[in-house]
Amino acid sequence: GGGGCTRHSETAFGGARGWPGPHAEHESPILRCGPTRHPAGGRYLKYTLDQYVESDYTVVYFHYGLSSRNKPSLGWLQSAYKEFDRKYKKSLKALYVVHPTNFLKVLRTLFKPLISHKFGKKVTYFNYLSELREHLKYDQLIVPPEVLRYDEELRQLHRGRPPPPARTPPPRPPLPTQQFGVSLQYLKDKNQGELIPPVLRATVTHLRQKGLRTEGLFRRSASVQTVREVQRLYNQGKPVDFDDYGDIHIPAAILKTFLRELPQPLLTFEAYEQILGITSVESSLRVTRCRQILQSLPEHNYAVLSYLIGFLHEVSQESIFNKMNSSRLACVFGLNLIWPSQGASSLSALVPLNLFTELLIEYYGQVFSAREARGVLGAGSAEAGERGGPLAGGCAGDGRTAGPTAPAVPPRPLTEARRPL
Repeated sequence: GGGGCTRHSETAFGGARGWPGPHAEHESPILRCGPTRHPAGGRYLKYTLDQYVESDYTVVYFHYGLSSRNKPSLGWLQSAYKEFDRKYKKSLKALYVVHPTNFLKVLRTLFKPLISHKFGKKVTYFNYLSELREHLKYDQLIVPPEVLRYDEELRQLHRGRPPPPARTPPPRPPLPTQQFGVSLQYLKDKNQGELIPPVLRATVTHLRQKGLRTEGLFRRSASVQTVREVQRLYNQGKPVDFDDYGDIHIPAAILKTFLRELPQPLLTFEAYEQILGITSVESSLRVTRCRQILQSLPEHNYAVLSYLIGFLHEVSQESIFNKMNSSRLACVFGLNLIWPSQGASSLSALVPLNLFTELLIEYYGQVFSAREARGVLGAGSAEAGERGGPLAGGCAGDGRTAGPTAPAVPPRPLTEARRPL
């Protein structure tokens, strides 16, 4: 019953991926909250949420701890709900309420006329922590010990005996057609040596053709049920036609889901600490430092990253229409590209992680051209020729090119001036 909010990521939610793993569809970050009615509690919550509302996020509320001493009045709750405008509600993927009581059930009835149907569908109640495990990367949440003890008491009271030790079922081998939750190497082996995973290629191709100028691309949420259905089709090796869904945000959500469900982040666990140090590098040297960090990536990771970032650079070039410049794209993709091998990313880690991602997108041609100019990457460069764009150019002043000399499509001019990062 502490009050306020603490952020935890999963490696899918920052585990920080913020971002749930194979069984979670919600993106980073995850906010863990406890009961509060202190006037500063709302301000602190708004301050915390302001750092995440640019992209989808999930809130987990542990109700245990509410008492007559800290129970808020109905008037306070009503004013608090009104205080959080659409900015905070539109990107909320889910609100998970753990250990609800009769008090909450009464509140739900009283507030039903004030709460929109769309927002109401985002609220899910869990009587036990075990139910929460099925919806997000539970091991990335730091659950207060009081809540753990209370959950144990509830189970013993319900069963009349201590619960048996939890058993983790043995992992099942992936399907031969599995696309989500498997390694890049697995996908390569199952797809005739193709470096670019089929899901990534399909989503990028569709978005490039039909979504580059969609406002809020990658920021707007999509139907969780539809995303699950598309994942199921891909994992079963069945064809997917995104035109059938009539929502450009479906392939965008699928792309993000694919990245955050990789067993290891695309930028690899090994690069995590190096990336955190980007803020200590002099501004004029940061692009060079980004290039140095990428040199240590496995060739396959580098190829996939170059393909993805090249596309995100294209998206940023259309920001006058889609409102998604490199900074906003970095807020969305930062925690989907890198997270630590153990535990959750701290709040302070968001700054360097997002800055690094922003540099990759904003200065794509400079960051990636050096390695490709040496001929290290074949598939990625060929893809660049297919679409044109920055990958087709070489490093400034090196006199070399990174791919076909005659790209199919001429590079797009910059739509906004680059700013120093």
